[in-house]
Amino acid sequence: QIHLVESGGGLVQAGGSLTLSCAASGDTNCISAMAWYRQVPGQERKLVATMTNSGSAIYADSVKGRFTISRDNAENTVRLQMNSLKPEDAAIYYCNAVPLGSGYGCSDFGSWGQGTQVTVSS
Repeated sequence: QIHLVESGGGLVQAGGSLTLSCAASGDTNCISAMAWYRQVPGQERKLVATMTNSGSAIYADSVKGRFTISRDNAENTVRLQMNSLKPEDAAIYYCNAVPLGSGYGCSDFGSWGQGTQVTVSS
């Protein structure tokens, strides 16, 4: 099982920056990709950015050019640098680990962190 702990959320003014961090522990050798999602109350959880073990990254259109995902595979961490924050970026941000799957002796189910709140004041 992969255990994830996020940190770095908080309150920031519009136009400001914030960096989220997520530390993975447990079966970290089973991670194939790590991602950040966000969720606003009453809405579905949506992908913000994801990065594979090889470093390939995908971003939601709404954050392209403003957010940067990075990973330190040796430290089993993933970060989300968020710049030029907008009020619509406010949400609970969740770290996600995508497993290699049962074919690799790993779980088929992804892991989630507890979430960290990001609030953007206008």
